[in-house]
Amino acid sequence: MVRVSNFIISFVNVLTFMIAIMAIGFGLWFKADEGKSLCQKSLYMPLLLFGVAILVLSLLGLIGSCCRASFFLWIYLFFLFLLIVGMICFSIFTILVANKNVSKALSVKGGNDAKFGDWGHWLEKHIVNDKNWGEIKSCMVTFKYCQTMPRGKSGDFYKYSLPPAQSSCCKPPTYCGFEFTNATYWTMPKSGPAVPHSDCKTWSNSQTELCFNCQSCKTSFVDAIQRNWNRMALTNFCIFVLIIIIYSIGCCALRNNRSKGYYKPYL
Repeated sequence: MVRVSNFIISFVNVLTFMIAIMAIGFGLWFKADEGKSLCQKSLYMPLLLFGVAILVLSLLGLIGSCCRASFFLWIYLFFLFLLIVGMICFSIFTILVANKNVSKALSVKGGNDAKFGDWGHWLEKHIVNDKNWGEIKSCMVTFKYCQTMPRGKSGDFYKYSLPPAQSSCCKPPTYCGFEFTNATYWTMPKSGPAVPHSDCKTWSNSQTELCFNCQSCKTSFVDAIQRNWNRMALTNFCIFVLIIIIYSIGCCALRNNRSKGYYKPYL
């Protein structure tokens, strides 16, 4: 009779095996399709690496549980343990990066003492640079991020509450005093911008430029990522608990494999 723990591990790894095949398939599709944009093709490598890693892990789990091969189950549990440690490290890293108050509290200020780490500005340094920001702009243009804004006359447009990132990237800053034509087309007054701010000069009515290079857009985008990482904490916790449960069941399956009279293969 099949032990329950072995059956659960086998079932879980069949599901992850299917997910891995789908990830690899999408990755190869993004790579091969000439019609895909550079932004979409950039998903190729992460999807492929994720798919291959999950595929190998699933095969180890399936062989270890279905064939009752303790050696493969040991390797499977070892990689699960590394995943658990990695998720703990990632959670700590997320707290440091996405919560400026925490990063400031951990920094040692004053005198010539070295700081623990300027984690609060990590996202800004690694996102708002020439290479990465260029790819982000390409993605916003490709997926027509600004074309989803509400349309209408000036009075109707100002009734809507836009997300901070969309408000900062898809239209000129309000303090520039530009005249409304439509949601993504604004006219500079003949007297010039209301304030001599660099973002007012950076704005362009070109649909591939808009205010994507504005400092306000970059700041809002980083703030949006920080908020999303904070929201992701709950999802990360649920996945962490699920992996802990799978790891515990895997340990039971390993014990079953090593128990007396339990080495016969399935018929």
